Amino acid sequence: MTESHRMLTRRGAVVATLAAAGATASIAKSAVAADDPALAPRRHDWDWLVGRWRVRHSRLKARLAGSTEWEEFDGSSVAWLTLDGLGTVDDNVVELPSGTYRAVGIRAYDPKTGQWSIWWLDGRFPGQIEPPVRGGFKDGVGTFVGDDTLNGRPIKVRFMWSQITATSAHWEQAFSPDGGATWETNWRMAFTRVRA
Repeated sequence: MTESHRMLTRRGAVVATLAAAGATASIAKSAVAADDPALAPRRHDWDWLVGRWRVRHSRLKARLAGSTEWEEFDGSSVAWLTLDGLGTVDDNVVELPSGTYRAVGIRAYDPKTGQWSIWWLDGRFPGQIEPPVRGGFKDGVGTFVGDDTLNGRPIKVRFMWSQITATSAHWEQAFSPDGGATWETNWRMAFTRVRA
């Protein structure tokens, strides 16, 4: 079995497991999700993301290193709802100049905190999932922040979704080395919907 075939097999198993879990949870809704009308709007937070997308990436070549050199490349994404709308999964192809890889984005809404959590599972490192960013949408902009490390030092990570329409969206990632006082945007994605 080739390395690429093994990677696709592992990716397929992860996606199938997540999809099955989402389907099961969708059928057997939790009591809080089924009975709380305040959750109804949250079930539609990600409706716009469902479907197939072409993605144009722009990424800083080095992060938190004073770099101003960007690289651009293509990719794609397919997203669907899980957990009766209180979760999503997306399957991503990222065509880095150094080599294409796949990744899975996982989102879930927590009624107790009133926040969405977003996890990223990089297909190159299938044994680990990155720490989540948490937040939500306000005035059409989604902001999600979390803690991580970069080269052994603690950083804050921020995802932002904006410019959301029926056919396009903008995503960007920024890192902060100083607890959120300053931010360096290091990755941008322009999403364009693929029509069937």
